[in-house]
Amino acid sequence: MSIDYTKASVRSPNKKTIRGNLQKSIHYTETTNTSPFQRILMKANGTVTAMLEAYLSEPIQIVKLSEKLVNTEIKLPKIELNREEQVISRKVLLQGKMSHCNFIYADSFILINNLEERFRYQLLNTNIPIGKLWSEQKVETFKEIIDSGIEPANELANYFCIEPEENLLFRTYSVSSQGKITMIITEKFPEHYFVPQVPLAS
Repeated sequence: MSIDYTKASVRSPNKKTIRGNLQKSIHYTETTNTSPFQRILMKANGTVTAMLEAYLSEPIQIVKLSEKLVNTEIKLPKIELNREEQVISRKVLLQGKMSHCNFIYADSFILINNLEERFRYQLLNTNIPIGKLWSEQKVETFKEIIDSGIEPANELANYFCIEPEENLLFRTYSVSSQGKITMIITEKFPEHYFVPQVPLAS
């Protein structure tokens, strides 16, 4: 199974000096130079979609970039999955429904055998964000942050209309349901996003 989706529309918020001064460290342990909402996105275990909609006063939709079945051995701190697992690698953008601004890039490994059938179907066949599916289907989840940090945007820069050498903040977390890991998700956004002094404007 492999699906490559059409190009996502790229529309970025106005960047006028909304750049933070985050210390360039590999692991994102110092948060004193980040805005309160950036710290919430990096550390909170709530659904990112709901947090974005509350902050931006705008509905959020997903734009699927790719979705394919892969055979991969995932090795992360405290997590090791064998090659027999059926894993879907999925890349999406969380985008404003009205502004068409791309706010977050998300890269997910989804262990489809550990998902309930109805949830799996909607996840693979609709454009409903994962957080909304959890809420709609009342799926009990436990999220554990595995890593967080800062890194150059590189090839993701085009989605946010920034330069490749500019930085993204990221966090990686696992999602478990009924005692089984169902997903490992990494979310990334430019370090100058969500700084309240300058409003996000399309």
